[in-house]
This record gives sequence, structure tokens and C-alpha cells, in this order.
Amino acid sequence: MAEQQTTEKRHETSTLPEGEQRAGMQHPEEWRQDLNPDALAGQNVGQPAAHLEQDVPTAYEVQELRDILRSDFNEDELRRIPVLPEGSRLQQGAVYVDLYDQNREEFKATGQWEVTADHWYVPKKETPYPIWNRLIGVENPARLNREG
Repeated sequence: MAEQQTTEKRHETSTLPEGEQRAGMQHPEEWRQDLNPDALAGQNVGQPAAHLEQDVPTAYEVQELRDILRSDFNEDELRRIPVLPEGSRLQQGAVYVDLYDQNREEFKATGQWEVTADHWYVPKKETPYPIWNRLIGVENPARLNREG
């Protein structure tokens, strides 16, 4: 019984496995900011990234991207493709495609990645699957919700 209470108490106070520390915590407190100024960058802790909660631009709203995709997607579909705004941090382990890259290959992000002006990152999690599959070049009608 005492072991169960100890385990419950540990889970209430920490979400890290026993014996692990957050980045930068190994440094003396007075030096932490200097030695590790962005200690939590790339870690999926706390609240979800702001871009997932707010309205993000869509492929329809990004003029250059809309012009590129217009021949393959209608306006409604373009409005359903979220494009992360510049400065957003990609979520570690999440899958994205960069529409700025002509190859349009999906990739799994690490937490250090941040959106810059020369990328149009689309999160798979926020994109309808038939549209996602078309974005990455899937041609199988069954995966595109089309009759074959």
C-alpha cells in the first residue's frame, strides 16, 4: 500500500521517468540561462503549440501556394490544407510535408525545427487524409476516396 502511494505521488509531481532531468537542469541555477538559453525547445511539454489552437493560414490564403496547387485542388480543398506560419515550432515526432519542396515527401519532425520563410509545412494530423494523400502523390483511388 505504501509503495502504491509513493508511486502515485511521484506521478503527480513529475512526468519524467525516474532518474531523468529536463535539459539544462544539470547546471547550477545561476548559470542555466547562459548555458542553455532555450532549454525546452523541441520538447513536447506543457500546452500544445499556439499554431494548433489558433486559425492558421491555409493553402488558399498563401497566394503563391494557391497558384501552384490550383490545378490539382479546388478552393474548398485548398481551404482545408493548413500551412504553419513562419516562426512556428514543429511538434517533435509529428509528420509533415513541405509543399515548398517539389518532391513533397512526408517526414517526421524533431522538436528543434522551426518554420522559416522558405517552407510551407503542412501537418498530417490537421489535414484530411484524402487531401494529404494527394499532396504526397498517392495515386491509389481507394486511398483518395475515389472510385477506381
